[in-house]
Amino acid sequence: MQEVTKVYRHLTDEEIAVLEKNYCQCADWSMVTVAEGFDPARCTHVMFSGIIRIGSMRGSHLLPGGLRVPTGINIARLHNCTIGDEVVIFHVNSYLANYCIGDNTRIENVDTIAVTQSTTFGNGVQVSVLNETGGREVTITDRLTAQTAYLMAMYRHDKELTASLTALSTAYAEARRSDMGRIGSHVVIHGCNTIENVWIGDYAEITGSSLLENGTINSKKEAPVTLGYNVVCRDFILSTGSSVTDGATVSRCFVGQGTHLGHLFSAHDSLFFANCQCENGEACAVFAGPYTVTMHKSSLLIAGLYSFLNAGSGSNQSNHLYKLGPIHQGIVERGSKTTSDSYILWPSRIGPFTLVMGRHVHHIDSSAFPFSYIIEDRNESYLVPGINLRSVGTIRDAKKWPSRDKRTDTDLLDNINFNLLSPFTAGKMMRGSHKLKKLRRLLGSEGQTYVYHDMRIRSTAVDKGLKLYEMGLNKFFGNSIIKRLEDCPCRTDEEVIAALRPSHKEGDGAWSDICGMIAPLQQVQRLAADVKAGRLATLDDVNARMREIHVRYYDYEWCWAYQALLEWYELKPEDLTRAKVAELVKTWMRSVICLDEMLYEDAKKEFQMHSQVGFGIDLVGEMKHRDFEEVRGDFESNPFIVEVLEHIRKKRALGEEMLARLA
Repeated sequence: MQEVTKVYRHLTDEEIAVLEKNYCQCADWSMVTVAEGFDPARCTHVMFSGIIRIGSMRGSHLLPGGLRVPTGINIARLHNCTIGDEVVIFHVNSYLANYCIGDNTRIENVDTIAVTQSTTFGNGVQVSVLNETGGREVTITDRLTAQTAYLMAMYRHDKELTASLTALSTAYAEARRSDMGRIGSHVVIHGCNTIENVWIGDYAEITGSSLLENGTINSKKEAPVTLGYNVVCRDFILSTGSSVTDGATVSRCFVGQGTHLGHLFSAHDSLFFANCQCENGEACAVFAGPYTVTMHKSSLLIAGLYSFLNAGSGSNQSNHLYKLGPIHQGIVERGSKTTSDSYILWPSRIGPFTLVMGRHVHHIDSSAFPFSYIIEDRNESYLVPGINLRSVGTIRDAKKWPSRDKRTDTDLLDNINFNLLSPFTAGKMMRGSHKLKKLRRLLGSEGQTYVYHDMRIRSTAVDKGLKLYEMGLNKFFGNSIIKRLEDCPCRTDEEVIAALRPSHKEGDGAWSDICGMIAPLQQVQRLAADVKAGRLATLDDVNARMREIHVRYYDYEWCWAYQALLEWYELKPEDLTRAKVAELVKTWMRSVICLDEMLYEDAKKEFQMHSQVGFGIDLVGEMKHRDFEEVRGDFESNPFIVEVLEHIRKKRALGEEMLARLA
């Protein structure tokens, strides 16, 4: 963009003569002003109207393939435009109107780029997520985060809160209202049809897009945005570092930082937050939290809340029972996976880190049972609680998410907690254990199949689930204790008891996954109260408070873990002596090593003979095995296996060091 202090002057008679000689036209040349460095010889076949300001034209742009083109304006109609320094505008078929164009930008072979009315550039658009018929609308803005959107959509019981957040969003949108658009500096717009009422940030690259209407492209140098061929976007906001390519169609959508939509993906009335990857399929009224991934043509995500999801091919849900319309919704909590050809009938709720296999035609609720399998057998849904704790895939997912963070902007909007074990999942494991024990106590144990929320649970699965949840909780509580005593000499019982005692109660009570951010509900409720009271007066104020809660996660976590471990192990604060803590650390070591050994054995299955059946197509015996090893590698040298073994070694050493201090 031009500096505000840039000086413009009127054209000289000589410059007007050169322009007219080059087939340029203007009804009133006094409306055209230029800056130092303007060269009239670089404008040919241009029609000017309205107020026109033009910057320097001294340089050139290097195109892919080595072609260098001089800056200037050729074959275009411009109305009410400010053109920055060293801009290339070439072959605008229709017109370019009501835009300020930044420095070093190139616009060529386009049809129409115009602001046609007073507009907020997609800010303030109401997106009907989760319920297609309305009721959970989220007002999108440039500053929307997954957490703020979660409160808008999911806290409808608090009308004052949702009204306040909507008012803040509307105020922000109105502040963005203008009848002039912006195309930033170092932007490339090439081969596009219509761009109407769109705000375009610096370093954006838009190539071959068909229609962009009423939106904002929040591109910047650190995190440019890319739009590709045949893309159609209406009523949208694209966050920094995002991309929409390959014929994707987007209508009334927010696309978060680092998110990619491509390969003919179709979405309407949906929110996609940080690092989602969606290709080939379809999304309708979807609240896609961070790391929602769907890659297959036959997959439909509809009317659901997801995060850290991996949707298999043919994954589908139904929000319509053919009675009162598409009014139903579903929740798939963080870290879950749906296998190929899976189906879930809404309304249903799937607990965190759950594998869903088969077609589930009942309204199932596994929210109290994290790390589970839900498997269909003869049209019945069977729950296998806790089994995913020993799955190598679950651990691999937890490790890969941080490394796949594509956000390069320094201003991160969404708060993301990657922890597999947290007060959120540990609390669910505790509740799940209590429910399993109650089922076994009430209905007996030998050879029984229990029914819980339209799911069947075999007695053998109950027994395994209880053992796995116990190990998971031992691991979480042990991790927390060791971290808490990291700097404690542990010389006396009193010293240990004092070190373990929390300094506040700000993390007590229930915790929730606020669409990627794991937090105590009392802190979320405190934030909500401040929003309603006007103490958080802007969206940035709300975002800053959310960030504060996120940053203090480990401080809050210990408050919860302390009270929870006292409850789980049936202890009093004064019971946490050196001897008792040493006992808990030994229990932690056994559980951690046992779980890691389960992961090791689970991973080994990927290298057994039945996994080699597709290798060595014309070979037999050892040569067939050699083909497998050349492609897949050796089991013992597999990076994940090496990491598991190293994890066992480190945890054993950490436990022994802790026990030595407690001795």
